[in-house]
Amino acid sequence: MSVSRRKFLGQSVLSLAAFSIVPRHVLGKGFIAPSDQLTKAIIGTGGMGRGHIPYAGTRVVALCDVDKKNLQLGLDKVEKGVKAFSDYREMIQLPEVDIVHVATPPHWHGIMAADAARAGKDVWCEKPMTRTIGEGQKLKEAIQQHGRIFRLNTWFRFEGNFYGLNCPVKPMKKLVDSGLLGWPLKFTVSKHTGFDWKFYWVGKTDLTPQPIPPELDYDAWLGPAPYKPYNVHRTHQTFRGYWDYDGGALGDMGQHYMDPIQYMLGKDNESPVYVEVDAPVQDKDAVGIFNRITYTYADGCQIVLDGEAKDEKVAYIEGPKGKLYRNFKSDIPDLERRLAEFPEPPAQQIDFVDSVKNRTQFALNEDNGHRSCTLINMGLIAMRLHRNLKFDPIKQVFIGDPEANSLINQPMRAPYIL
Repeated sequence: MSVSRRKFLGQSVLSLAAFSIVPRHVLGKGFIAPSDQLTKAIIGTGGMGRGHIPYAGTRVVALCDVDKKNLQLGLDKVEKGVKAFSDYREMIQLPEVDIVHVATPPHWHGIMAADAARAGKDVWCEKPMTRTIGEGQKLKEAIQQHGRIFRLNTWFRFEGNFYGLNCPVKPMKKLVDSGLLGWPLKFTVSKHTGFDWKFYWVGKTDLTPQPIPPELDYDAWLGPAPYKPYNVHRTHQTFRGYWDYDGGALGDMGQHYMDPIQYMLGKDNESPVYVEVDAPVQDKDAVGIFNRITYTYADGCQIVLDGEAKDEKVAYIEGPKGKLYRNFKSDIPDLERRLAEFPEPPAQQIDFVDSVKNRTQFALNEDNGHRSCTLINMGLIAMRLHRNLKFDPIKQVFIGDPEANSLINQPMRAPYIL
């Protein structure tokens, strides 16, 4: 779907007469356009996609959805004149678009974001970054090959209270860096540490085929996923319960919960070497729950996903020298005074509009986003195969397990190939 530079510039010149807001990628690097707003197109106008409309410093010029009702709901929230599409491949070729937002189910994230990068657009993508490890690798390559700016839409590593912990990530990052807790560290993600797993995201094993609603292009909704008879429970609000499209509770919340941990541990360029799983045997189609998933890094640090939540007094962070609980409570005496002696964590680039304007990498990008998404996909593969797995964090493959490696790059239904 890429276009030649000559054709692209020709289209761009024509667009100057039609749009008062001129996209920076048309005018060239470093050029200050007449407006501070960047232009954007949104793929997927369900509830999450409509939430992407009002982000500051941006202006919507196009929307796309394969469901006509969702598309109209999106159009109802924007100004008149915004273009509407059912095929994202047409929309991402608009020369007036700076940024493409991908707010679809995860089985589409890798393909759409990579196609947008190849079309010369910067990308703001929903979590999880990709549905498989292989898709994450290929998306990362596409973003970097085409010199694009990428943002993953989870923000807790740099702003806001971190769920039920009632504390931002920054002071915890400072604590980890200080060494006051010792090393290695264990993080426990449980409802008792502030992170309740959404185990209602489970699939059904008794789906009866239903008529496809006339407003939905079901074949396009499935895209790269295997064709299976339509049932409303596969789509829209409940798609997370099926392996073909997402990964249940872990797929939904895993990157929100674990990406900040990778940042706090300083492991944005690493992956665990071992994943242990305690979960019921999984259905081939429908995602179930897990009791416990434990990730172990080469240096002994661990992330524990506690689904059973039996220990009500568990610490969020535990090290050989101390523990940290909710509300920044610790068993280390006089912690806040002692911590004040240490330097603050390095500043992060958390303004995506500024990243796009000045071509600087965003704080949560294709590199570290792929690594934290790999945590999710390692856990999901262990769940599906119902066994523990060894992982090579450099080659990003499982060790001595061809069946696990077959799930790194899963088949895609033609013609939807990444």
